[in-house]
Amino acid sequence: MPGHSHLFVPGPTTLPDRILRAMHRASEDHRSSAFPEFVKPLLTDLARLFRTERGEVALFHASGTGGWEIALTNTLAPGAQLLLPCAGQFAVLWGESARKLGYQVETFDDLAWGEAPPVDRIAGRLAEDSAHVIAAVLVVHNETSTGVTADLARVRAAMNRTGHPALLMIDGVSSIGSLEYRHDDWGVDVAITGSQKGLMLPAGLALLALSQKALARASAGGSPRAYFDLAAMLTANRAGYFPYTPSIPMLYGLRESLDMLLAEGLDAVSQRHRRLADGVRSAVQGWGLSRCCLDDHATSDTVTTILVPGSLDARRVIARAFTRYDLALGGGLGPLAGRAFRIGHLGDLNEGMLLGALALVEMCLIEEGMPLTAGSGVAAAERRWLEVPG
Repeated sequence: MPGHSHLFVPGPTTLPDRILRAMHRASEDHRSSAFPEFVKPLLTDLARLFRTERGEVALFHASGTGGWEIALTNTLAPGAQLLLPCAGQFAVLWGESARKLGYQVETFDDLAWGEAPPVDRIAGRLAEDSAHVIAAVLVVHNETSTGVTADLARVRAAMNRTGHPALLMIDGVSSIGSLEYRHDDWGVDVAITGSQKGLMLPAGLALLALSQKALARASAGGSPRAYFDLAAMLTANRAGYFPYTPSIPMLYGLRESLDMLLAEGLDAVSQRHRRLADGVRSAVQGWGLSRCCLDDHATSDTVTTILVPGSLDARRVIARAFTRYDLALGGGLGPLAGRAFRIGHLGDLNEGMLLGALALVEMCLIEEGMPLTAGSGVAAAERRWLEVPG
């Protein structure tokens, strides 16, 4: 198909030319005496991304799913009990992963998909746990299946009010590097992200930030692990090395990614994502459709999950977009299959790129039988951006 493809899933995201060029590297000796001169500043700037000065960061070669396992096995005793508010596909999958590793996972199964993690219920459950059996609270910061962002500061404040010692672990795979994130200020103990979303890289790096509390738990033993051993990784990283062979191209790509994000400014990055998301939400309203997120205050700025009328199968819209216009959209996951499609708006992205995607989505909706006026959603996005200049 002529022209370039349009990647608007909520990850992996488009790879900027700068990062592709940076990754085009010859192999080099990762045991050389010069290698720490590259690795140590990389880890320093990774801590800046997480906004942590009191904690420590770790860089593993794995996916975000591997990051879940790293967080759990290094800080939790075998069979530990976890609390996981579950209202989306990635919370479900994190819980399944924890159970396979032998942990006991308690969820709030009555939550509707589209709800944010219920802060008061989390606090209430911890208050009931006078024996402090619950070892950690797991929260998906930005649930890409539903387009919902959790208020981590409120979660931590509620946990603090109970005086419960549970760790706060968060999945920030689709938030860190795109949305506001403050590891120290929000009192997060373990944060996990991956390379393929806001960091604008291929999948392959699991990046973590850990508080001193989490590091103390890890030093106490944790659960069996081998490749994902945090102690071995931190020891090697502090010297500027890795305990096994790293992916040199990915590390140089990460260097370029951090340079781009820090040059733009982390606050400016989150503001840009908010602006772009406002345009998408305006387009959805212009089409007369609704979003899965049930609370406007919790709506995600990196992905919008759009519900379609019962007369329309969202899978047909997605298939048409891909086969006719080379536009990749996210599908509805779990109970949202066929009921929703998702537009990812994160990473290396601007208004012009997003307008093209919105126009193609609008054409697909019309071609699949929705009674829309051509331009209704695109014009709504334009008006929103014109009202609030960037």
